[in-house]
Amino acid sequence: MLMLEVKNLDVSYGNVQVLWDVSLNVAEGELVVLLGANGAGKTTLLNAITGLVRPKAGSVSFLDQDITGLPPNEVVEHGIAYLPEGGRLFPDMSVQENLELGSYLKNNWKIRKNRLEYVYNVFPRLKERRKQLAKTLSGGERQMLAMGRCLMSNPKMGFFDELSYGLAPKLVKEAFAMLKSLRDLGLTIFLIEQNANQSLEIADRAYVLENGRIVTSGTSDELLNSDHIRKAYLGL
Repeated sequence: MLMLEVKNLDVSYGNVQVLWDVSLNVAEGELVVLLGANGAGKTTLLNAITGLVRPKAGSVSFLDQDITGLPPNEVVEHGIAYLPEGGRLFPDMSVQENLELGSYLKNNWKIRKNRLEYVYNVFPRLKERRKQLAKTLSGGERQMLAMGRCLMSNPKMGFFDELSYGLAPKLVKEAFAMLKSLRDLGLTIFLIEQNANQSLEIADRAYVLENGRIVTSGTSDELLNSDHIRKAYLGL
């Protein structure tokens, strides 16, 4: 079953067009990655899907419901969680306070205690650190906290923007391993990344966005063996 379907999406900032005729889909249970260099339009696409930017043309459907142009709070209510680049934690709040903010919607607030236990089971280290301020955590722990906050809304699908941003190589591996474990737990995932090598190792399928247009797509194996991808994104 298709969970997300984007059709012929155009997005502009004023008179400057950033995305042209972008179409893609993500099926339930998949981990799909969108690859592209800085400035390709990846975050703009994510913002258009999640309601932060209104598309100029095209449509976005989630579980067969049209969510094109809905405000972000209504998009979240459909079962979508968004982890922005860098995590955007509240540094002077505790781990548990950051997590509880992921349950701000009324229906999610009612089940926050159950969700907290779920997140603590997925990331036991967060339970150990629950009273610490977010700013005192290590880089890997902050990434866990950002992921955990997404899980607090009991999402059907998670959007992750530049998961490897600002992380040391060892922590990048840990972050991608955590993401794969979330997929294995049943979360459908759409990942925006520049780190082609490691993201393709865990993804089911991938799209490549260049200069605001989808230029190729396929399974991870197909893209890993593509001459264009190997030269442009893998340095081979």
